Amino acid sequence: EVQLVESGGGSVQAGGSLRLSCAASGFSFDEYAIAWFRQAPGKEREGVSCISSNDGSTYYTGSVKGRFTITAEFAKDTVYLQMNSLQPEDTAVYYCAAKYVAMNWRASPPHAYEYDFWGQGTQVTVSS
Repeated sequence: EVQLVESGGGSVQAGGSLRLSCAASGFSFDEYAIAWFRQAPGKEREGVSCISSNDGSTYYTGSVKGRFTITAEFAKDTVYLQMNSLQPEDTAVYYCAAKYVAMNWRASPPHAYEYDFWGQGTQVTVSS
């Protein structure tokens, strides 16, 4: 059974940092792309970042570039999202998701409809 379990959310003040974790099980981690999405109340789910297990390439949406870093620890089948300089507009439920990719796949803007497996989400709240 494929499972993705997020952790690390919480409440911080603006300028603070959080590190989210996404622990994967039930599939070959090195054959999948892992992405982070977020959804704020009343807004559509947004692709934040993704990482390719093939070549380690990464993608970040413009609003988080330079502040967020996605990394993968293959030995633990875990992907992390380090979030620095958090702002109130980063407040959302953050989800990790996985999709099977071909061997030559490189990280590209993630779209929710492309991803097959989802975690339950973790709340991130940033206060001003």
